[in-house]
Amino acid sequence: MRSFADSDGDGLGDIGGLRRELPYLADLGVDALWITPWYPSPMADGGYDVSDYCDIDARFGTLADADALIADAHGLGLRVVIDLVANHTSSEHPWFTAALAAAPGSPERDRYFFRDGRSGGEEPPNDWISAFGGSAWTRVSEPDGRPGQWYLHLFAPEQPDLDWDQSAVREAFDAVLRFWLDRGVDGLRVDAAPAMAKQPGLPDAGHVPGARFESRTWVGNPHWDVDGVHDILRRWRAIGDGYDGDRLFVTEAVVRDPERLSRYVRPDEMHTSFNFDYLTAPWEPRRLRTVIDESIAALDRVGAPPTWVLSSHDETRHVTRFGRADSSAATMGFDTGRPPADLDLGLRRARAAALLTLALPGSAYLYQGEELGLPEVEDLPDEALQDPTWERSGHTARGRDGCRVPLPWSGDTTPFGFTTEGIAPWLPQPTSWAALTVAAQGADPASTLSLYRAALRLRRSVPALHAEPLSWVSSDDDVLAFDRGPAFRCVVNLSDRSIDLGGQDRVLLASGPCSGSLPPDTAAWLSSPGEE
Repeated sequence: MRSFADSDGDGLGDIGGLRRELPYLADLGVDALWITPWYPSPMADGGYDVSDYCDIDARFGTLADADALIADAHGLGLRVVIDLVANHTSSEHPWFTAALAAAPGSPERDRYFFRDGRSGGEEPPNDWISAFGGSAWTRVSEPDGRPGQWYLHLFAPEQPDLDWDQSAVREAFDAVLRFWLDRGVDGLRVDAAPAMAKQPGLPDAGHVPGARFESRTWVGNPHWDVDGVHDILRRWRAIGDGYDGDRLFVTEAVVRDPERLSRYVRPDEMHTSFNFDYLTAPWEPRRLRTVIDESIAALDRVGAPPTWVLSSHDETRHVTRFGRADSSAATMGFDTGRPPADLDLGLRRARAAALLTLALPGSAYLYQGEELGLPEVEDLPDEALQDPTWERSGHTARGRDGCRVPLPWSGDTTPFGFTTEGIAPWLPQPTSWAALTVAAQGADPASTLSLYRAALRLRRSVPALHAEPLSWVSSDDDVLAFDRGPAFRCVVNLSDRSIDLGGQDRVLLASGPCSGSLPPDTAAWLSSPGEE
């Protein structure tokens, strides 16, 4: 929300700006909006350090504003999903300040992971690492001023991990869920779900010095994807199922493979989960097809729909990464040192990837600004960087700020309608974005915004995209072609040559110009494929 639209002229997006632009989202053709944390927070990690789970940060608005937003969204046929950050609180949460003031072994400290250090207390209790770099442990000073215990934080030191084995923690979050579901939110997106359970005894993970937080490669890790997390998710699902209507639970689960991911969406757990294998896949036909097949197969075994996503607030925007020779995604801002991207190439591929994604069975998540073809902002001044990755990595990884730059709405100069004229947005916008504003693209039928609007309109209106399964069509190795029933086909040309489409009259929509043939790095939706 911080980067969507600002209504009060402080340079920070807010609920009022989001309410103002709800018609834009409805016109775009989405079904729901997911709002990143809007709770009171010191903003050590963009709101993912929560100090009160049952209120709204004053920078964003009030509870009354949130109620009005939910009502307005429902009036436009949009559902509202909010973030639930439950692995950790802010270090300024009343629970943690009470823990710091209490003695070792007290009930206040039991809500978190406070442990004595090794080597006489001088070394961390184990070798666990932070997602933002460095150790996952920070030592505290006891109330009498002496160096004391260490506390666990798998993210920033300002985000101490909760101990979900404690009944007080579980019961408090039961109340948090009911607070927001009672206010009418349609679902919750569970942040960092695999972190919430830890192996008893907190054994070493075997991390070598300087290791990165690469959870997609870990097997049997004691602080990530531990089976106990599923008890928490089942508990929440039962709460959601007690409400009238459909209440959606989505997990963020960056785990080893589709089989591990499928465990989070078993019939009595979450409904869907972000597909990070697809998000991080390079622009390579064999890898994309493998990810698609493995995702569908693994989730089909548990009766859950697959999900597809190309960009997020944690990853390099795909316009930029698709413009590089290595088009796979790095994780959590560790993308420093890659060569400059060919943004023309990246945009062609991103437009093709949009049609690929929206033609797949299941649900698709769009990150704000991808419908405008926004690239990553890779030249933010050092002094503008706010992501904790920048400091925690010793200024070796620039972090995720480049994908979080505020959206351009209108005008020829910054702030491009995001905030009041003359006010600096919380992250600086490139001057080159004048050609990418909503106003500039809205009336251009060839724009990326127009492509997304047309694709989402067809996704709603073409019956095959609602019900028919995916079946691959025989094609060259560097072409992806599949049918959704007998009347719809998607073709994506990842080769370096044009391919024959068999008739321009069959094209429902294409990501770039095509007249009987499909150019490289272009996708098309076709009607009535017939016999090849």
